[in-house]
Amino acid sequence: MDTVKSFNPQKRNMGTVINLEQGKLPPQAVDLEEVVLGAMMIDKKGVDDVIDILHADVFYKPAHQHIYTAIFRLFENSEPIDILTVTNQLRKDEKLDIVGGDFYIVSLTQKVSSAAHIEFHARIILQKYIQRRLITISSEIINNAYDETVDVFDLLDNAETKLFDITQGNLKKSSEAAENLVSQALKKIEEISNQEGMSGVASGFSKLDDLTSGWQPSDLVIIAARPGMGKTAFVMSMAKNMAIDFDMPVAIFSLEMSSVQLITRMISSETGISSEKLRKGNLETYEWEALNVKVKNLAKAPIFIDDTPSLSVFDLRAKARRLVSQHGVRVVVIDYLQLMTAGNNKSSGNREQEISTISRNLKALAKELEVPVIALSQLSRAVETRGGSKRPLLSDLRESGAIEQDADIVSFIYRPEYYGLTEWDDEERTPCEGQAEFIVAKHRNGGLDNIKMKFIGRLAKFTDLEEGFATEFQSSMNQDVISPSNFASTNDAFGKMDNDEDVPF
Repeated sequence: MDTVKSFNPQKRNMGTVINLEQGKLPPQAVDLEEVVLGAMMIDKKGVDDVIDILHADVFYKPAHQHIYTAIFRLFENSEPIDILTVTNQLRKDEKLDIVGGDFYIVSLTQKVSSAAHIEFHARIILQKYIQRRLITISSEIINNAYDETVDVFDLLDNAETKLFDITQGNLKKSSEAAENLVSQALKKIEEISNQEGMSGVASGFSKLDDLTSGWQPSDLVIIAARPGMGKTAFVMSMAKNMAIDFDMPVAIFSLEMSSVQLITRMISSETGISSEKLRKGNLETYEWEALNVKVKNLAKAPIFIDDTPSLSVFDLRAKARRLVSQHGVRVVVIDYLQLMTAGNNKSSGNREQEISTISRNLKALAKELEVPVIALSQLSRAVETRGGSKRPLLSDLRESGAIEQDADIVSFIYRPEYYGLTEWDDEERTPCEGQAEFIVAKHRNGGLDNIKMKFIGRLAKFTDLEEGFATEFQSSMNQDVISPSNFASTNDAFGKMDNDEDVPF
């Protein structure tokens, strides 16, 4: 019996304390909950300060959830909020005994003398609630991950939806006083006046940049067109301009084409070698030389391509935030909006509502990251049934009018040649072969315009429409191939390869 040790009360107490410290309690701030509820009942200002921050579920103690619900109902009905009205409302709801009776309501008001700092206290309560929700969701994810009967993609979708709901439902930005906003605006104007160039991110298309002063931070830009008009070709030409000419990091989320296909398009545009030749690999010696030389600039360009199919808004937000923080991305491009999901595979079947959710969240993403978000969009078939030039209208935006509402800029790409037209529908009836029109139909902070551009289908490339291009293009249509001697004689020989036959891409 040598192993029997004498009883030591002090040691036992210490052991008990250690065990409690090693245990885990859910994050909570019950004392602050009492202070906030008490302040709301003694000062109307307290209610106004926190009513849009808190909801009943954020309270850890069930009694406090019932009391807040009673306060909120009184607030909704524009009734006075004090000890008597809250007690009466709890009595109507048959919750008074559950919360501890009249005595507990009175004791809450005795814990606080004013509503000072109530908003700060309320935000701490909210943070504790978010922590508890994250713990709960994480536990559910762990349990479901061990269940072999649960589809792993359903598990991912369910997890991202719940996390996204926490973010959307609880992280709210407070308003700012005009004094602070005026100061920020003046500082921004001063910065713009001191910097060279434009205030936004240059697209590389001169007339478009003159109109927009570059794509502006926090703007949602929609570029819409019918299939085959060159939406992807336009944004890839623009991304090349931004990354190579202006050294602006660009993120491209391609839901339709693979990343290799996209970079091949950019190689074609940069080298002047047709995409068809690059796909087949039938290159002449001088073309291989051009490929090896010109591709070096592209390889160093700060372009980041993500070709995840059926990308959800939640995934996009997480990936875009990471790219902005790690690589300083200045523009986010999405190709294209209708291929995205709202984050919940269990759709209600209302696609218009889902598109509305996506567009609304894209605008929120642009504001959060303070970068322009450029999203491509399909147009409805109504364009094809319309007579005349078939120039697109705002009403042609497919599946949702919310896109038009949420976007800061709505633009269209229109190529008359696509419909077999040979002339523009203007007074001069000028030839339209090899040309496109970039139509700015909505511009929240600027003017509208129809900007003509040059389109080289075989290179999937858009450029500025140079003066006299129509005549030069027409006269050069007979040149099928550029010779090696032409390549060697001038630095921009591959630019002249643009004169080859134009094939819609």
